[in-house]
Amino acid sequence: MHGHGYAPPHPPAPSEGSQVTLRVLFVVLAVITCGFLAWAAMLRLALVTRRTLDWALFTVVAVLEATAVVLIAIDPGKDGFERPGNAGMAILVSTVIPVVAYYLTMDIRHCGQARAAQVMYQQPQFPGYVQQQQPQPHPQQPSYGYPSQAPPPHVTQTPVPPATHTPPPPSRPAPARINQVRAELDELSDYLRKQEGGN
Repeated sequence: MHGHGYAPPHPPAPSEGSQVTLRVLFVVLAVITCGFLAWAAMLRLALVTRRTLDWALFTVVAVLEATAVVLIAIDPGKDGFERPGNAGMAILVSTVIPVVAYYLTMDIRHCGQARAAQVMYQQPQFPGYVQQQQPQPHPQQPSYGYPSQAPPPHVTQTPVPPATHTPPPPSRPAPARINQVRAELDELSDYLRKQEGGN
């Protein structure tokens, strides 16, 4: 009577084409900017998966890239980078490959799991269950609540006799075959005792 009810509907999964387009866009942004916009790919991944690990990695990447920008900004070189600028560029370039690899792996995995959950939701939970049409209520009875407790006028009530305790049936005697086997075993044991006493 009181079940779990209907499961909330899953939001429709984005189309495969739009997911691939977004992946390509964020990867191209990270590569073209030499890692400067790699944080955008990590932000999208954290927003999609909502995992604590992805938020932590997004924070790490954002801090690394902010540090790299500061190092590049304070570089005193006029025509080329010196020590701080080189360190900043090294940070930016070294984050590109790990961020892109992690982003693609986790985004593809997450979308695959979401698609599998969508397929599971669309399939019936009980494959052998065939939904049958509910019988219509009898026109004389209400369609809700409990039926009335009064018997129909054409049915007479007869008192139910009180239940009496019946003793259990007597146990059957052991079959004759079991008694015969016991007797033969007794004879065999007597014979063996005599043999051991004679030796």
